[in-house]
Amino acid sequence: MPETRCAIYLRISQDREGDGLAIDRQREACEQLAAYRRWTVVETYVDQSRSATDKTKVRPRYDRMVADYHAGMFTAIVCYDLDRLTRQPRQLEDWIDAAEERGLALVTANGDADLSTDGGRMYARIKAAVARGEVDRKSARQKAAHQQRARQGRPPKGVRPIGYDLAGDVIDSEAAAVRAIYAAFLGEKGTLRGIARALSGEPDEHHAAVPKTPRHSRTLILERNERRRRENRKLPKEKQQKLREVPPADQAWPESSVLEILRNPRYAGYSVYTETKARSAAVAANAARRQRIEDGTARPEDAKRGRRRAWRDQIVVDEDGRPVLGQWEPLVDEDTWKAAQAKLDDPTRVTNHGTTGRKHLGSGLYLCGVCGLPVRGTARGYRCRTNGHLNRTGGDIDTLVRTGCAELLSKHGGVPAGDGPTAQAAGIEAALEEQRGRITRAERDYGAELIEAADLKRVRDGARQRIDDLERQRLAQRRPDGAALPLLGKEPDLVFLTGGLELQRRVIDALITVTLLPAPRGRKGFDKESVRIELRHPR
Repeated sequence: MPETRCAIYLRISQDREGDGLAIDRQREACEQLAAYRRWTVVETYVDQSRSATDKTKVRPRYDRMVADYHAGMFTAIVCYDLDRLTRQPRQLEDWIDAAEERGLALVTANGDADLSTDGGRMYARIKAAVARGEVDRKSARQKAAHQQRARQGRPPKGVRPIGYDLAGDVIDSEAAAVRAIYAAFLGEKGTLRGIARALSGEPDEHHAAVPKTPRHSRTLILERNERRRRENRKLPKEKQQKLREVPPADQAWPESSVLEILRNPRYAGYSVYTETKARSAAVAANAARRQRIEDGTARPEDAKRGRRRAWRDQIVVDEDGRPVLGQWEPLVDEDTWKAAQAKLDDPTRVTNHGTTGRKHLGSGLYLCGVCGLPVRGTARGYRCRTNGHLNRTGGDIDTLVRTGCAELLSKHGGVPAGDGPTAQAAGIEAALEEQRGRITRAERDYGAELIEAADLKRVRDGARQRIDDLERQRLAQRRPDGAALPLLGKEPDLVFLTGGLELQRRVIDALITVTLLPAPRGRKGFDKESVRIELRHPR
């Protein structure tokens, strides 16, 4: 009898305790069933805290299992219960087709479903329909409860906004930051970008009152870790450690987060509620408008309707059409919030003050001493773009690099002239500028409320990944013969020091490698040893 190779699929919608015990119970039952049938388990796929109800949610391990099945890795699937595998009738029909056409054996540990028989397939279809109906009824109950909660002015459930806890009580330190954001934005030269930099610890004179504040997404992860630690104190330390998420480095604030704070009616004391379907419809409508604008077929009303009104539409009104006030303390008064909306809605407001060109000597040239990738320029210096390994003030670094490069030029008596960058290098630079332009345009469109936060994140993530790849290619394409250097004449050091930014960047790119190390802790002042300057191709 030929060997039957099977896969085990385990899933739980929400691991509230975070201990993985429910998954372990499923695993034990499925492994016992596979052993009873004398099947060989080739792979176990686990989707923890992943819903199978919402068809828009991604289940990475499930998708990989489907691909592996089509690749012929196994001919049978074991799961604890049919609804652990899927709650979507369409997905179930795909597995039934596989059972009928390709002989897939799919069994459950509770013994209720076996797709190898016509009775099992009939039961599976009935159970899937009943489960789908229960999901719809549960969704309706939850929707009604949320609507009632909003009409009563009670704080909505879910992720807490910065400034409030889940009960709606004010968190003083965060509330101070929110108030400072509104005050700075309504100032004469307040901008989203300036506020984001101030929150990240890089304020300018117009946003100096905005305090440095940890990214809210990181704060939420730290709070969730602490909550899990308290709830699972009796578990072994090794188990507790597995439950904790690894918080990201305290990265710079994006402008989109500042915009969401300024748009949120909750800070003015309004009760809010939005149906998911209505929000999805608004996103789809905005996408259609953006497509018409890109295709050149935009209608006159698109410019006005394309502006996002989602936050204002979330304000709950009573039977007389008056806004419902929430049972929490407003962080700003109504006039302040409305003034912020008026400024955000102003079509003459400039949301992009610059170009995609370089503004820093070492942006994209200096390397992070931890990960080896190029750093990016910030308002005050340089930051590791990939993992936040370092954040350095730039003035002393640039002075040291210019001086060191000039000394090398003087020592070597000039460098050969060339025809400039190779065609491949020029193509890489053009591609880098294109990706930076994509980010700038997306940020401008978000500031003008033509796209949603999810669209901005998608563009940013894709462009930044492409930029990292191109930066690696650019590093690999550096030429060892100095041919990419401009003609500097008999006094190359003087020409270099008095030349413009682009000339200096070209010389640095072709002549030296600059590596930035994290600033030493506990040491005041600039440490030259934290900047490595190396001649790339000594003669």
